[in-house]
Amino acid sequence: MEKMIAFCGLNCTGCDAFPANRNKMTSAEKKHAAEKWSELYSRGRTIKPEEMECDGCLSMGGKLWNRCRNCEVRKCGMEKQVKNCAYCRDYPCEKLNEIFVIAPLGKDTLEIIRKSK
Repeated sequence: MEKMIAFCGLNCTGCDAFPANRNKMTSAEKKHAAEKWSELYSRGRTIKPEEMECDGCLSMGGKLWNRCRNCEVRKCGMEKQVKNCAYCRDYPCEKLNEIFVIAPLGKDTLEIIRKSK
């Protein structure tokens, strides 16, 4: 499967929520992934198994995980019509730096892309 690199540099196709939609994870697998995400990413909110479906950050009309749907970096990237933030003239910006605190792998990916373009 080809990688889908989100605006922030994270690999959507490597996300637990992406294969939940593509590979039709079992209910038990979605429940386990939701429990894991509740611990890691929810900031006190319980993530439900049915939230573990996402077509990826670059999806225009598909399912999006709640955090992706409301992501300021995603909104900005879509407005600027860039492939991802590595292609933005304002890289890195304050919004993106906030994401890098919790998702440093995204920064690594975007740095590689910037060096190769």
